[in-house]
Amino acid sequence: MDIVYIRDLRVETTVGIFDWERSIRQQVRIDLEMGTDIRAGAGSDRIQDVLDYKTVAKRVIALVEGNQRELVEAMAEDIAEMLLREFPIPWLRLTLGKPGAVRGAREVGVVIERGERTP
Repeated sequence: MDIVYIRDLRVETTVGIFDWERSIRQQVRIDLEMGTDIRAGAGSDRIQDVLDYKTVAKRVIALVEGNQRELVEAMAEDIAEMLLREFPIPWLRLTLGKPGAVRGAREVGVVIERGERTP
């Protein structure tokens, strides 16, 4: 399995359990690894034959910007479900971080894997 990845995608959204968090926009950071097969695109050299990471990024940004989740866990699951439903990927690993959420830590968050990782 080949992997197309997006690293350090930063998006402004509303996320958090406290009232003050619900009234502001905060930045979340997303890393994505998506299983795919790049051979068709490598042979044709055409964007139509590969997983277009720009299209994926735009879709993730739109979803996260409009998100009103309290937990990063719920937001991560929303992103994973959308990606597996809308794009031809059998497997993904998603890291969703919330910078500055805990004093003394640069970032906290979750890493999830969904789908079937096949060779």
